[in-house]
Amino acid sequence: MLVSNNEVIVGVGLRHPHFADILTQPKQVDFVEVHSENFFGQGGAALSMLTQAREKYPISLHSTSMGLGSFQDIPQHYLESLKRLTEQIDPFLMSEHACFTWGKEQGRLIHSGDLLPIAHTQRNLRVMCEQVERVQSFLGRQLIIENVSAYIQFAESHLDEAEFLAELCQRTGAKVLLDINNIAVNSMNFEGGDIQQSVSHYIEKLPVESVAQIHLAGCSTPSSGDLVIDDHACPVSDDVWHGYKQALTRFGAVPTLIEWDNNLPAWSVLIDEANKAREVVHAVLAKEI
Repeated sequence: MLVSNNEVIVGVGLRHPHFADILTQPKQVDFVEVHSENFFGQGGAALSMLTQAREKYPISLHSTSMGLGSFQDIPQHYLESLKRLTEQIDPFLMSEHACFTWGKEQGRLIHSGDLLPIAHTQRNLRVMCEQVERVQSFLGRQLIIENVSAYIQFAESHLDEAEFLAELCQRTGAKVLLDINNIAVNSMNFEGGDIQQSVSHYIEKLPVESVAQIHLAGCSTPSSGDLVIDDHACPVSDDVWHGYKQALTRFGAVPTLIEWDNNLPAWSVLIDEANKAREVVHAVLAKEI
C-alpha cells in the first residue's frame, strides 16, 4: 500500500476532460486512477498522456469489463490487452468489480456493457474464484475486487455481499476495494434507507486485512419512490463521509479515491474533494494517537 507516516494516500479518478490538467497543473493529489479499457489502443494520444502522467503520479488501473462473475471465460484478447497496458504503466493497484458482464446469445459471446450483479451463492463464489485466480496468474498481479451497486436482489443469495467478498479474498489472495457509496445506494434501494447502519454492518463483516482501497463518490437524489442510481455525478454525501470515518477506524490508512464520472466539475473541485478526504483522515488518526 501507498502509506506514508501512517497517513492515507488520496487520489482522484482521471477522465478525458482533465487530461490537460493532470499534465500542466501542480501535483495536488497522490495518485490517479483510470479505466483500463480506455487505454487498450496501441499508441495514440490517450496512452501518450497516461505514460506522461505516470512520470508524475502512481497509477491505479480500474477495469470495468472483465466480468469476473461470468460463467464464460474472459476473452484472451482482453487479458492480453490488459497485460500489455500493465507492463507499460506498472500500476500500483489493479481493480475490478464483483459482477458479470459476459454471456452467450445463440452461441455468440456478448458483452452486457454494464456491471451486472450476481447472486451470492457458493456456485457463483466458486466461479468467481476461478476467474480471479486465472487473471492473477496471467497478469502476475494481485486484484482488488469492488462491491457493486445493484438494482435487483436475488432470492437464492444465502451469503451477503461482504461475506461473499471476504471468502473470495481468503480463497484467492485478492483484496477488497470498498466502495462506500455503493453500499449507501443499495441501502436506499433495498433496506429502507438506514444508510449509516448498513455501511457499519458491512464494514464490520470484512476482515481488517482484506481492504486494500476505498472509493468515495456521490449519487443524485431521485424523485420519491424512484431507484437511486449510482451515477457519480455530484460531491461525496455526508453519509458516505460518515462511513469513511468508520472504515478508516477499522482498516487503517489505505489508498482512497474520489470518483466523479458524470457532470464532471473543474479539476479544482476534484482536488477540493480529495483534500476533504485528507482532512477526515487527519481527524480520525488524531483520535487514535
